[in-house]
Amino acid sequence: MHRHFIAILRAGIAAAILMGLFGQVVVIPTTAADEVDSFPPYAPFAVPYVVVAIAGVACVQVALVAVWKLLTMVERDAIFTPRAFRWVDTIIGASVVATLLAAGVAGHLAVAEIPSPDDGMDVVSALAAALVGVGVGAAFAMLVVIMRTLLRKATDLQTEMAEVV
Repeated sequence: MHRHFIAILRAGIAAAILMGLFGQVVVIPTTAADEVDSFPPYAPFAVPYVVVAIAGVACVQVALVAVWKLLTMVERDAIFTPRAFRWVDTIIGASVVATLLAAGVAGHLAVAEIPSPDDGMDVVSALAAALVGVGVGAAFAMLVVIMRTLLRKATDLQTEMAEVV
């Protein structure tokens, strides 16, 4: 992979991590506080949902750090080594944790009696978004598991070729 392309990818990863940090520190808590200010019955739900949202963003950040490490391995032409599996497993683990967080939110929204300032459509919309998050997270985790299997086969083939040469 070309060095310039790797540099551009790293800049994007760094920007995404910094935007996630900004979201964790400023956007998520401020949005929750604004919602509680505009509709005080949301107060008991603010802290748990803020914690889950911050944890979800942290999962994405962990996966981005793992991608950064994999890019470093690509740059050094060392991607087809057993060390790469640790980072791929980290991405899988982070996506599974984020999916479980979304599933927990979906489950809570489905069974809890959450007051609504309108006709309840905001809760239904949040439930739909959480369910979409579960589906996307599960699909992503499965895709990365498949890609890990391909990496395993390529690593085995490269090891076999090295023995022949």
